[in-house]
Amino acid sequence: MKVNVMVDVMEANDRIATASKEIFDRNKNLVVNLMSSPGAGKTTLLERTAEAFAGKVRLGVITGDIETSRDAERIEKYNIPVVQLTTVTACHLDANMVASALPHLDLSQIDILLIENVGNLVCPAEFKVGEDCKVMILSVTEGDEKPLKYPLMFRESSLLIINKIDLLPFTNFNMDEAKANALKMNPNLGIMEVSTTTGQGIEDWISWLKQCWQNRVESLRSA
Repeated sequence: MKVNVMVDVMEANDRIATASKEIFDRNKNLVVNLMSSPGAGKTTLLERTAEAFAGKVRLGVITGDIETSRDAERIEKYNIPVVQLTTVTACHLDANMVASALPHLDLSQIDILLIENVGNLVCPAEFKVGEDCKVMILSVTEGDEKPLKYPLMFRESSLLIINKIDLLPFTNFNMDEAKANALKMNPNLGIMEVSTTTGQGIEDWISWLKQCWQNRVESLRSA
């Protein structure tokens, strides 16, 4: 029975995710699902992204947390539309939660919608939310073995951002080992090194995101 219930839950989630994806397609939105453990740097990455794209690319943000609206308050300072989803007990965002946020966003005025998932290395990868791609953030303070311990997060992602490289001298994080472990889980995974604190490598992330958006627009035009 437990297996059947879980199948039903996932099928219902996927139906809602598909419906949301159709809405995103109509509005030509690129939708990126940002995943990481708590404190890996998702919100700071969003802030750096808002700074880089200001006046150039129209961003929107949906941010998920178990409690508080602190992340949304940080993003609001950049004058971009943001919706805070407070999950209370849920350890991830699902398609229904994200769908509930859409009426509060004018998607016709958004080029790239960034979904900041709840900090968790397990559940977020299991639930589609209508995104075009998933991006995983791993900080050097977490350990280079994480891809082996939480493989689904890395298998589901298109890009791995290794963050907080400014702290490398103060950790025993092995960059080569981390990359090798991640590529064992997903040989097609893109990997980049950044420091959201110092700004190092952020231009690579911005270029990647901009290219994904341009590719998305072109694919929708030719569809």
